[in-house]
Amino acid sequence: MSPIHIEDLAYVRFRAPDLTAMEAFLDDFGLARAERTESKLYARAADGEAFVHVTEAGQAGDAGFVGLGLRASSVDDLEALAKHCGGQVEANPEPGGGSVVRLTDPDGFAVEVVAGRERTARQAPPARETTNDARARPRRNVVKRVSVCASQVQRLGHCVLNVTDFRTSERWYKERFGFITSDEIVVEGFPDSIGAFMRCDRGDLATDHHTLFLVGAGSPKFNHAAFEVVDFDDLMAGHEHLKAKERQHEWGVGRHVLGSQIFDYWRDPWGHTVEHWTDGDLLNAEWGSRKVDVAELLRTQWGPATPPTMT
Repeated sequence: MSPIHIEDLAYVRFRAPDLTAMEAFLDDFGLARAERTESKLYARAADGEAFVHVTEAGQAGDAGFVGLGLRASSVDDLEALAKHCGGQVEANPEPGGGSVVRLTDPDGFAVEVVAGRERTARQAPPARETTNDARARPRRNVVKRVSVCASQVQRLGHCVLNVTDFRTSERWYKERFGFITSDEIVVEGFPDSIGAFMRCDRGDLATDHHTLFLVGAGSPKFNHAAFEVVDFDDLMAGHEHLKAKERQHEWGVGRHVLGSQIFDYWRDPWGHTVEHWTDGDLLNAEWGSRKVDVAELLRTQWGPATPPTMT
C-alpha cells in the first residue's frame, strides 16, 4: 500500500545552456513566463499552477531532462511520504512556495512531491463559436474564424520516461504514489510486459488515462512531456504557428489508440519532445486495468504512422 495517492503531475524540469532560447520556444508553444532568474526559467499554463515547466541554466553542451514534480493533496500527505521513504519535508523555495519532499527514482531522475503551493486565478479558455456537425447544427448566422497563434496550453498532462527495468520502476512509483495501471504493454514472445500507462488513483473521480508512462528500454531517457490545449481548433492553430516559426515538428497530427487523445509532437531547441494534446480518455479507479499488445501502442486511429524517433 502506498502512503499517499498523488493528485496529478505538477511540472517537468530541464537543463539548457540558453534560457532566452528556451523562453522563445515556450512562448511559441503556448506557455508563459512565470518567473525568471539568472539560473532558472519558470513557465506556466492557464490552470493557475505556479509553473508547469522549469529550465535550469547549464553549460554549453549540457542540456537534458532533470526530473519531474508530482502534486500531493496536503502537507500531511508529504509527512506520510517522508516517513515512508526516510526523507524529509522541506519548505519549497520555488514559485508558489508550499512544501516539498525530494526523492530520486531507480534511474536517477529527480522526483519532487509538492503540496500547499499558492495558485493564481485560472485563465478561462477563450470563447469559441459552437460547432456544427451531422448530429446538431446550433450555430446560426454566426461565422467561425480561428486565428493562427500559439496554442493556449491549459495544463501539464503526462510525462513518459524510458527506464532501465520496467518492473523495478513500476514498483517504485506505485509503492510511493498510488498509481494505477490503465494499459500494460505486452509483446508476443517476451516473458514480461515492456511498460505501462499509469494514472492517478483518485477513487470515483475520473483522471487522465495516464499521468506517467514507463517504458522498459534498457537505459534511462526522457521520452516526452504532454500539455493539454483547449480543443482541436486550438491544437491546429498552434500547429500552424509553430510551423511558421520554423520549429522542429516530430509527429502528428493524429489520434492515439491508447488514451484516445488527438496529438501533435514538437521538439524544443535541445531535442526534448513536447506534445500538444486534446480530447483524451478520463478513467476512475473502478475502470480497472488492461493488458494490450504493443501494436495498440504504435497504432493510431487516424494520422501518420509512428516515426522511428518515437519507438
